[in-house]
Amino acid sequence: MRALGIDYGGRRIGLAVSDPTGLLARPLSTVTRAPGEPDEAVARAVLQVVADLEREGEPIGAIVIGLPRRLDGTPNEQTPRVLAFADLLRTLTTIPVELQDERLTSREAESRLALREKDWRRRKAQLDAAAAAVMLQDFLDARRTPEGADSDAY
Repeated sequence: MRALGIDYGGRRIGLAVSDPTGLLARPLSTVTRAPGEPDEAVARAVLQVVADLEREGEPIGAIVIGLPRRLDGTPNEQTPRVLAFADLLRTLTTIPVELQDERLTSREAESRLALREKDWRRRKAQLDAAAAAVMLQDFLDARRTPEGADSDAY
């Protein structure tokens, strides 16, 4: 089963998806939030992406949302918004919704993108989905057992 990664933001929500084996994550797309658009509309847009993937024969076994925190691990201004969004998704779908620490994922994604894309405007357009992929990859890596076998976490 695949996992969907979400990098939740005020204007853009980056999406990433894993391969069927749960080993590799890749950027998927970005959902753009209109000014003043409520979280429920954004959640429904994300779930539409899930439905589209499933129609293509790619079932989603987990939704993983990046949980923002300060470098010392304490919550920041965005943390309560992400927790509320995760709770909202849990009410709208039966797919398990997990949280994953996302500290420094945007910085890592930016560094990776800069290696192959020199135009900052193009990098910016790809950043949210790339950050979601970094966060999702961290989640997938943490779910593998020390022996290298996959965990049945989702």
